[in-house]
Amino acid sequence: MDAPEISDLLVDYDPDTLARLPVRRSAVVERLRAAGRPGAARLAARLPARDDLLDEAAVDALLLRVHAELQRLSEEFDQGERVRFVLAPLLDALRAAGAPRPLRVVDVGCGLGYVVRWLAARGALGADVELVGCDYNRALIEAARAAASDEGLPCRFHVANAFTLREPATVFLSTGVVHHFRGDALVSFFREQARAGALAFIHFDIKPSHLSPLGAWIFHQARMREPLSRHDGVLSALRAHAGDALLAAARAGAEGLSSALFDGHVGPFPVLRIMHAVIGLRPDLRARFVDQLERLGPRGGRRLGAFS
Repeated sequence: MDAPEISDLLVDYDPDTLARLPVRRSAVVERLRAAGRPGAARLAARLPARDDLLDEAAVDALLLRVHAELQRLSEEFDQGERVRFVLAPLLDALRAAGAPRPLRVVDVGCGLGYVVRWLAARGALGADVELVGCDYNRALIEAARAAASDEGLPCRFHVANAFTLREPATVFLSTGVVHHFRGDALVSFFREQARAGALAFIHFDIKPSHLSPLGAWIFHQARMREPLSRHDGVLSALRAHAGDALLAAARAGAEGLSSALFDGHVGPFPVLRIMHAVIGLRPDLRARFVDQLERLGPRGGRRLGAFS
């Protein structure tokens, strides 16, 4: 399904300067109606606007509430531990290969920076690791910085394009981001990471299955309060890329990196594995990474698909 999520349409940025651009409410409403989402169009029509331009402060306040609900979802589904489980052996493989230090881990589209702050709070990745979060939205980044400051955490957040940082990433990661990229844009997403010189990436997203839309609807009705969260959360499950599509895009875009799926198998009980990840790394790192992952036991190695 290629219908847009409401949150995709409420903000726009100049791709070069990242300056925020005005968004016409009528254009958002029309786009959602044209995509066959009348309920979403009614939600957008109620958003505050002046002379048809969406009120940026009101939009930011809404996005902060939505991301706070997303953070609660990440907490309840243990997303921090899910990322650490794959990231820690990958960093060990990079160290064994003599990768330059520091090992800079950059979270793309970090929102409130929950995963970066979770990793920083545990301090289990090593003193040679830098944790950085990037997002285009200043309100989200300021909230992430405030939370990290209150918690005294060793991590940084930037209003920036993660792929053009002055201090480039060693590893890119994300959670729930890749399904926002469709068609050629998904291939470009991976191409930009290769061009940025990253040695690896880990991108987690919803794993599609016959139960995932129903599961998303039940969870969002029970746990989310914002109508936008409920709408976009269920639509995210419908828009999630199949594992084969993620691998095809990664292999087409990130030339020079090998890719594989983690938790890609959809078994008879898909509710037990609600996320999968596409992992990419330099070919000479593959054996070291697989070895480090298998040291975690069958729980590690068997969940990783074949690299190519």
